[in-house]
Amino acid sequence: MTAESNPHRRKSALTTPVGARLRVIADDNRACILEALPNVILAIRPDGVIVDANAAAESFFEIGKPILIGQELGRLVPFGSPLLALIEQVRERGSAINEYRIDLGRPGMDGERRVDVHCAPLPDSEGGVLVVLQERTIADKIDRQLTHRGAARTVSGLAAMLAHEIKNPLSGIRGAAQLLESSVGDADRALTRLICEETDRIVRLVDRMEVFSDSRPLEREKVNIHVVLDHVKRVARSGFARHIRFIENYDPSLPPVAANRDQLVQVFLNLVKNAAEAIGDAIDGEIELSTAFRPGVSLRTLGEKRPVGLPLEFCVRDNGRGVPEDIAAHLFDPFVTTKTSGTGLGLALVAKIVNDHGGIVECESHPRRTTFRILMPMYRNKEEEKRADERRTRKQQPAAEGMEPTPRERRS
Repeated sequence: MTAESNPHRRKSALTTPVGARLRVIADDNRACILEALPNVILAIRPDGVIVDANAAAESFFEIGKPILIGQELGRLVPFGSPLLALIEQVRERGSAINEYRIDLGRPGMDGERRVDVHCAPLPDSEGGVLVVLQERTIADKIDRQLTHRGAARTVSGLAAMLAHEIKNPLSGIRGAAQLLESSVGDADRALTRLICEETDRIVRLVDRMEVFSDSRPLEREKVNIHVVLDHVKRVARSGFARHIRFIENYDPSLPPVAANRDQLVQVFLNLVKNAAEAIGDAIDGEIELSTAFRPGVSLRTLGEKRPVGLPLEFCVRDNGRGVPEDIAAHLFDPFVTTKTSGTGLGLALVAKIVNDHGGIVECESHPRRTTFRILMPMYRNKEEEKRADERRTRKQQPAAEGMEPTPRERRS
């Protein structure tokens, strides 16, 4: 029986105050649906006070529900946020409004928080507004990762072509220049040396790019990421980052990562070196290395039958000058660099290695706070994988106790 056909339930819904609007549907045990939804749901009073929220809102604002309810929304979002203007428009028009990719980041939050917003008037409430937020951060992260993977494949094909089509002619050019050097005068000998030097420089560049065309199977093992980061820190302190203060923010209970240790060292050396170069000669330079367990993100990779969880988060943060906005979206593409003598292959190599491990790499850059974040799968041996597959299979099979008996079974 619906609420419309039951006058008692309909009356209860109409007379319920705004503060209980989200809990009205508990009559049919539907309140649990709102709590399980990944979207943030808020009920806003005419004076802008939050009077109800679901579990996703607690996680998004990082505030418990007892404290969240009763707060003014304006104190939880940036000053002059478009969200507040949307709520006012809903009250004026009396109709729903959608807005996409609004930044709800605020001081104290790590990085931007872009969301899609749906605002609608609450029925039977004068000035009450229902706000639904769908976070775009994860979706944008996956979109950027797919772009990075496409760039890595482009570099792999380009590297293979360069190695075959360029290195052989270069050796002939260098040999001819060396022969000419013995038969020309002193004035022209400088030109032949320049030819040899530039040829050697191109060969070194092609040698670096040959790393991208390596298609051999990745040999993974059980790796303690903290051992890798400590090694990278020692190398950096003994050379390019000796004047920079390192901060360690590690989760000591973090499980091992399934990775190739040497390649992980290369990834974090590139990231720490970039951070040190962004800091430059600043006397207050800091590089923070952090690890954390962040369940909830999974990604389907080539060769995998199912999505792979990426619960291990590794971050390299610095307080340098940051990434210019005009190259931020293409930071992991090959030949993209702000350095006058750079090749633009360091971060492209990072993207390729992380991609080969089935992980995600992204960059968030703000004034004096640039974060390179890597998400990777944790290590599981074959027995653990087998048990996980068995548990997954059992969940997918319908429970015999919950199956509806057939008519023949009823008659018997």
